[in-house]
Amino acid sequence: MNKITITRPDDWHLHLRDGEHMRAVLPDTVRRFARAIVMPNLKPPVTTAALASQYRERIRVALPAGAGFEPLMTLYLTDNTRPEEIAKARQSGIVHAVKYYPAGATTHSDSGVTDLACCYGVLEAMEAWGMPLLVHGEVTDPGVDVFDREKVFLERVLAPLVGRFTKLRVVVEHITTREAVRFVLATPARVAATITAHHLLLNRNALFAGGVRPHHYCLPVLKREEHRQALIEAAMSGNPKFFLGTDSAPHARHTKETDCGCAGIYTAHAGIELYAEAFAAAGALDRLEGFASRFGADFYRLPYNRGSVTLAQDGWGVPDEIAFGGDKLVPFRAGATIGWKIV
Repeated sequence: MNKITITRPDDWHLHLRDGEHMRAVLPDTVRRFARAIVMPNLKPPVTTAALASQYRERIRVALPAGAGFEPLMTLYLTDNTRPEEIAKARQSGIVHAVKYYPAGATTHSDSGVTDLACCYGVLEAMEAWGMPLLVHGEVTDPGVDVFDREKVFLERVLAPLVGRFTKLRVVVEHITTREAVRFVLATPARVAATITAHHLLLNRNALFAGGVRPHHYCLPVLKREEHRQALIEAAMSGNPKFFLGTDSAPHARHTKETDCGCAGIYTAHAGIELYAEAFAAAGALDRLEGFASRFGADFYRLPYNRGSVTLAQDGWGVPDEIAFGGDKLVPFRAGATIGWKIV
């Protein structure tokens, strides 16, 4: 197959930032996706339904004229989140999930949860309201090797959490390991996972190809080839527990190319094309529509999108950098080619 038409897809894990930076990157997502779960890790974080409504309005004002795009908002879970805020969030009609960052796990996660026991009342409210918990699945214990932090999180935190809250719907975001795939497969249907394009396309060698590659640094960090193969098998299995989430994370060039660079890879400029490339390489292009356009909507209990996107096998060159407000950012595969494009 060198061409495919699918139902217009959704991005179930996206960073848009705010202000001029958000206005710079938003059109890339809007061109490709009908909806996106928007991450709440701004400064300050989006911790209430009222703040989510304000952020959503800023996104809507920034949309290109005539764009048919719906931002799906989330709340940032903290030690101080109250159960009543979950009721407000669900009743707002615009908040679709709550994001759990272990404190210090990734970019702008310093306000995250220090002890999940602080949140048990909130998690009970989420069960009652049917509100999904989106999990950044890494421990932050400095004694745990960075390449093992997802595996340890599954054992120490997520398995007990899923066992304690037997009605809680959970998405394990941007899984990176064979162990995460096995965990999701072994849990009930209320537990699902997103998989990024960059984790399907790269293993950890990409961090050091010819030197240190800061624009390939993300969290969770890229893993061994055996783990990449496990992700490919999961994504292309047709199992509805796995669906698309780009985790596209824009950072200014100077914040990546520095002595302590930010974690995150910008992929929104080719948000669906990169998945087409990965699925085609595995001979599974016919499985792309379920992964990109159906399984996530089913999990979030939303209708499928109207309209379609056609992708063709036709290489195009990625620019070396992209305008990012008053800054520049380096997109994934900058200066090289992507093998599929929207037609």
